[in-house]
Amino acid sequence: MTDPHPHPVQAPGVPAARDRLDRALDGLAAAFRGAAARPDENACACHWGSAEELGLLKTPGGDLDRDLLQRAWYGTDWRDPGAVLRRILPQFARELTTGLDGYAWAVDRAGAAFAEAGWQEWPARQSGAVREFLHAWWAYALRVTGPGLLPAREVLTVCTEASGAIGPWLAVWEGTRHPVADHHLAETLDAWDWDLLREELPWRPWAAWPEEAEGAVGAVGAVRTELTAWIAEHAPARLHAAGAPSPCATQPASWASPPPPATKTPTGPPTSPNPTRPPPLRGAGPGAAPRPLQPRRRLRRGARGSAPATAPHGTRRPARAAPAPAGPPRDGPATPPPAHPAAPPTPAPARTAGPG
Repeated sequence: MTDPHPHPVQAPGVPAARDRLDRALDGLAAAFRGAAARPDENACACHWGSAEELGLLKTPGGDLDRDLLQRAWYGTDWRDPGAVLRRILPQFARELTTGLDGYAWAVDRAGAAFAEAGWQEWPARQSGAVREFLHAWWAYALRVTGPGLLPAREVLTVCTEASGAIGPWLAVWEGTRHPVADHHLAETLDAWDWDLLREELPWRPWAAWPEEAEGAVGAVGAVRTELTAWIAEHAPARLHAAGAPSPCATQPASWASPPPPATKTPTGPPTSPNPTRPPPLRGAGPGAAPRPLQPRRRLRRGARGSAPATAPHGTRRPARAAPAPAGPPRDGPATPPPAHPAAPPTPAPARTAGPG
C-alpha cells in the first residue's frame, strides 16, 4: 500500500504544506458528508458496472472499491456528473494526493471530472472546499517528490483543467523557490519540450474548452501561449542556477520568439542561428507569395531515327542515329528528303502467247 505521507525528497515548508493539505481534505469530508448520486442516475451495465455497484453511488457515506471509484470519476455519460462527483469527492481527493495507486494511467481525465461537474457553481461552502483543496494540493506537490506521487506536471494539468485557467498555478510555482520545485520544472520541460516547440498543448485537453476558431485563439491556444511565455521568462534562470543541463536551461528562451531568418554560409546550404528550429522553407515565410509551378518542358520530336531534343530526367538518352547520306552542295537548292523511301517499281508480268 502506498504511504499516504511519502517524503523521500523534501523542501522547506513541507510540514506546513502537509498540514494545509490535511485540513483541506477534512474540509471536503465535512462539506460533502451525506452526498449521493441522483436516484434516477443510470449507467450502461455492459460498459460501466452492475446495478448493485450503481446503487452504492446512490447511497451516501462509505468508501468505494478503488476500481469502482475510478470508473465513477472516469465516466463521461452521467446524467448529473456534479452529483456523482460530490458523492466520491472526499475519497477521490485522498487518492489523488497519494498518486492514485494503480490508476495513475487515468489521471488525464481527473481535471475534466471537476470541470464537467461544474463545481465553481456549487454553493459557497462546497466550491470553497474544492478550491482550497486544489491550491493546498498544488502547494504540497511542488515541495515533495518521490515514488508513488504524481509528477508536478500532472498535478498542474489537473488543476488547470479543473479551474479552466493556468495563470494562478504558474504564479504559485513562480513564488515557490527551492531545489525541489526547480527539479519539478526540469522534469516538466524534459517531458513537454517537444510539444511546446511544435506549438501544441503538452497534454490532451478533456475539459469542455471552446475550440479554436479560424483566425482566433481559443481557450486551448490561450493556455498554451501563457504556459510557453511563462517558461520562456522564468525557466532559464532557475534551471541555470540549479545546475540543470544546458539544453533545458537555454532552449525555452526560443519558444516565445519567432525563428530567425536563415543565413547563407560560403561552405554549405542555408543554416539557421537557432539550432532548435529548422531553417524556414524558401518562399514560405509570412506574407510570401507562393512559388508558381513550373510548366513541364514538352519533348520535341526530331527527325525519324533521331533522339528527342530533351530526354526525361533519369532516363538514358538513346544512341545517336547514323548520319544521313551527303546531300547536294551547300550552294545548291535544298531538297527536303522524302518522308518515306520510295519502293522499287514492281515489274509487269510477261505475256505468254496463246494457242495459234
